[in-house]
Amino acid sequence: MVDQLQSVLAGGGFELRQWASNTPSTISHLPVASRSDSAEQWIAKGNAINHESVLGLQWNCETDTLSYKLRAVECREVTMRNIYKVLASQYDPLGYIIPYTTRAKVIVQRLWEKKRDWDDPKLPENLVNEWNRWAGELSNLQKIVLPRCYCSAPKDDVSSQREIHIFCDASESAYGSVAYLRTEDQKGEVEITFIVARSRVAPKKRLSIPRLELCAALTGAQLAKILQNELTLPIHQVFIWSDSTTVLTWIKSESCRFKVFVGTRITEIQDLTSCCEWCYVHSESNPADDITRGKRLAELGPQSRWNTGPTYLQLKSDQWPVPPPSCSIAGDELRNSTFCGLTNTVLRLSIPDPSQFLTFQDLLTATVESLGEHGINVSAEDFRQAEMAILQQAQGESFPSEMAQLTAGKPLQTNSRLLCLAPELEAASKLLRIGGRLRRCEEIEPESMHLIVLDPRHPVTTLLIKDYDTKLFHPGPERILAEMRRKYWILRGREAIRRYKRKGCPVCQKFRKNPQIPRMADLPPARLRLFKPAFYSTGIDCFGPYSIKIGRRSEKRWGILFKCMTTRAVYIDLLPRLDTDSFLMALRRFIARRGKPFEVLCDQGTNFKGGEKELHRTYVELVPELQEQLASQQIIFRFNPPHAPHFGGCWEREICSLKQALQVTLGTQPITEETL
Repeated sequence: MVDQLQSVLAGGGFELRQWASNTPSTISHLPVASRSDSAEQWIAKGNAINHESVLGLQWNCETDTLSYKLRAVECREVTMRNIYKVLASQYDPLGYIIPYTTRAKVIVQRLWEKKRDWDDPKLPENLVNEWNRWAGELSNLQKIVLPRCYCSAPKDDVSSQREIHIFCDASESAYGSVAYLRTEDQKGEVEITFIVARSRVAPKKRLSIPRLELCAALTGAQLAKILQNELTLPIHQVFIWSDSTTVLTWIKSESCRFKVFVGTRITEIQDLTSCCEWCYVHSESNPADDITRGKRLAELGPQSRWNTGPTYLQLKSDQWPVPPPSCSIAGDELRNSTFCGLTNTVLRLSIPDPSQFLTFQDLLTATVESLGEHGINVSAEDFRQAEMAILQQAQGESFPSEMAQLTAGKPLQTNSRLLCLAPELEAASKLLRIGGRLRRCEEIEPESMHLIVLDPRHPVTTLLIKDYDTKLFHPGPERILAEMRRKYWILRGREAIRRYKRKGCPVCQKFRKNPQIPRMADLPPARLRLFKPAFYSTGIDCFGPYSIKIGRRSEKRWGILFKCMTTRAVYIDLLPRLDTDSFLMALRRFIARRGKPFEVLCDQGTNFKGGEKELHRTYVELVPELQEQLASQQIIFRFNPPHAPHFGGCWEREICSLKQALQVTLGTQPITEETL
């Protein structure tokens, strides 16, 4: 792997140096200049230098362990600036010394209780003494040693069972979580390894202990999600431990029952983890308790609880702590809930479901049969009563609150959709109609003054729109709206009619649908002659005529345009006549100036077709020897289909631009052939 990595990076001009390994034979074949000093001394003399710098830590190649660097910071006096300088210099990516650094963070928080200058030496004596005791322990930092591997070689096997155990705890000063990897091989032997830890100082605003425990549980849930995403080892199960029965009860409850602070954190915890992953641990067995209480560096040795985790993890899972009986939820964190109920009684008539019918007339007929006697004689009054019943049910389903308020004689609510229409409830028909100021007009029928209000998305409204659309032979939306407003007022009527004509009426879709734009075809081969000379494939067309002055008489001249199909280069010449001889002479001048084209594309003009025949006849009449030499040099003529000028669009556009320029430049003035 070393050789492969070097060869791959060497291909890009990168040379790897400073090679080091816990197995000297792996890099012994490398040049001396490519090995680090410690590796070279180990290979050459058999003894290794104590440490190798790796990612801010120190790596002992011989023991394959990581240790911390002691970064000495000179501080003549204790000020806020110097305290931060010392605290920030402690690089701890894994969080192993968090029980030690959390003590310093709490001291800093207490120092900021009063506003101070960065270089103010007058700090409280008790806090300065605590800081000095903390700083005096930094000499023990180099004694802390961590194994680089998560588990020993015998247990690093696919068959081993790996579990993540995260412990959470909080106090009035800080909260945090710590994660361990539990590896159990097939023999039942267990090994516990420290992975990572995170901590937070408690906020200045005083929180209750259950809330702080909940914050600690949230850090544990976030830590579990990060480890599951980032660890490349196969993890079979995750356990998150807390010594707060209140928090465990909260996590297994619905978040909507609690106040905002607790509810939002419970929601995030439930999104990151599942309830079955949470377990109870006794406070005396919780290693996260070291974060909240703080520890001296000398107490974080390899045999400490902080390094090895609780002792019960060495046992089988059936011997782990059993959760206590579930406790009651703290009442001060619950929302004050109030039940609000509304009983609404709506008169239901025996009217068929309008969504089951294709036309309004079918619905009307079925309603007549369901409301009246099944007799033969059905009058117009029966149909009118059926129509009123259909509209009453549609309004009752669409506007239940408005109907109830108007029936009780109360004004509409300010958020009602009908407020701007000033609706009224007709006493005789019990229909909801729009108001107005035309009651004294005797020439207009009352039904046309006070229209029936309908919901645009109700099935009855859709059937009415379909009925009017069919009777009026599928006109535009404005015509249908004008006819319907003789009797009905549909909220957002134009939108409802357009929606029906766009989706519900196949006849309107057939005649009013926009045609589909066809896809462009592939470019012809003549436009894709890459790496060929200019005018290899040439399009030709003529334009004109233009009048010129020769002495006292006036004659006509035409223009001929040669356009390269690939490079878009243009060549223009004059033609005295539109015949074959003039075209052939222009083609000869073009070949002498720009070179012979491989193919010529043009429309089916008589001069072009005559030129093609003339060239072919001349080619056939050549002697056989010369004909064989010129066989590969003859020009291929490709004619566009008849009445298809769009096939020559690329040169037709150039002719349009040229004719416009000549029209503006020349106008109607006579010019000579030389000027043209």
